Amino acid sequence: MKKIAAIAVLVVLFACSDKNLNQPDPVEFYFDFAQGTDGWTGDFADYPVGEEHFYDLVFEHDTLPEPLDQNQFALKLSGNNHSDDLFMFAKRKVSGLEPNTVYYINFTLEFATNVPDGTMGAGGSPGESVYIKAGATTTEPKKEKDGDNFYRMNIDKNNQSQNGEDMVVIGDFSNDTDLEEYTLKSVSNESPFGAATDENGNLWLIIGTDSGFEATTTIYYNSVKVECF
Repeated sequence: MKKIAAIAVLVVLFACSDKNLNQPDPVEFYFDFAQGTDGWTGDFADYPVGEEHFYDLVFEHDTLPEPLDQNQFALKLSGNNHSDDLFMFAKRKVSGLEPNTVYYINFTLEFATNVPDGTMGAGGSPGESVYIKAGATTTEPKKEKDGDNFYRMNIDKNNQSQNGEDMVVIGDFSNDTDLEEYTLKSVSNESPFGAATDENGNLWLIIGTDSGFEATTTIYYNSVKVECF
């Protein structure tokens, strides 16, 4: 029995050692948008084709709103959610990772929001019904026309409060105060998100808001930190 137990221990130790040898070196990406968009681009989905003006869709590099620091820049996304399902997102390709390798990823997003906790609105809360999502995929995230002449995403983000294979909910748009003014808020995923790189060691990062609030949401992403390990 002792001999069998010793062999079992050796097998476990060898397996752990082999796993550690194959584990990729950790890599961190950080974006604060001080000098520009840092390669991020913005877009929108879950709305009718050709209705961009009606939905008041905006993506731009802008300063933080008052009363926050006017010298700090951010990614601004804004839209009027007439469809009760507007998805506003930003994406960026990152390189230099190990090819064909599964990474576990922690996202930390800091953004400005002006919605107090517990606020009610059309279709849902302008805070708690606007879900912050983050994810990564080898497929470039894009909107595509569907058979009903709507723009839908080509990746699996799922809808609103539901996680998808390529994106998960990491928070909501409420500002954790009782004040109706822009405040900085930070959210992170509770458990690491797994995504595999392509044959060249690339991944597409994507962040966004998936809204059930039937009016205007304007978010300013102040910084994005992505830890891959």
